[in-house]
Amino acid sequence: MPDHQNKVKNSTDCGMIAQQCRELKKAKTRGELGEHISSLVLCHSPVDILQMKQNFNHRIQDIDPGYRDRLCEKVTEHLVGTWQRIRRAHQQGTFGTLQDPITEQERKYWDMVADQCRECVGNESPALRFLKYLLSGYSMFVLYEPGHPAGTPFPGGDSVRLSEGIYYCPVREKADDVDAALCPFCPALQTPEVGYLKPPVDPSMHRKQDFIEHCHKYHNFNG
Repeated sequence: MPDHQNKVKNSTDCGMIAQQCRELKKAKTRGELGEHISSLVLCHSPVDILQMKQNFNHRIQDIDPGYRDRLCEKVTEHLVGTWQRIRRAHQQGTFGTLQDPITEQERKYWDMVADQCRECVGNESPALRFLKYLLSGYSMFVLYEPGHPAGTPFPGGDSVRLSEGIYYCPVREKADDVDAALCPFCPALQTPEVGYLKPPVDPSMHRKQDFIEHCHKYHNFNG
């Protein structure tokens, strides 16, 4: 497709995404939100999920192979697993039973999503970027699970963990400076006494930016 046609299509995609975000923001209960998200997610096929996985693999190809393989495994588990859970819930008609209210903070998520889907990022279309945010929104607001699933590894050896029904993330309170981060909306708690990912004491702007960029580049796979 010629470049000018791509630009027109992407502009149309962005307009539709902004409209969908406004509609998603109107959901009053977990069930309403789940039903709406499922209608959007199930318009996509497993081929789209595969393309998302390939895009992410390409994005992290320059990091340590051992760490990269573990991270790719969890990302694939999240993308494929969440899509399948949404399809199953839709087929079983379970959304009507989810009556917990959506909070104002959770509604703000869709403003962030609309802003982040205004244009392509790398080789990723706005539609696939929106799909990632839909999957994360479903995990966080319908399932009450973290945007990065349990087991997601981080540099230094720690990972997102589930302990006695509570999710803990080592960067929950460390990445709020990233515009597209899921952290402000995530139900996970900060992992106690994590030291390896804390920004340095009295950091220079250069070191602080390195920390923020690392979190964004390698762990913001849902957005």
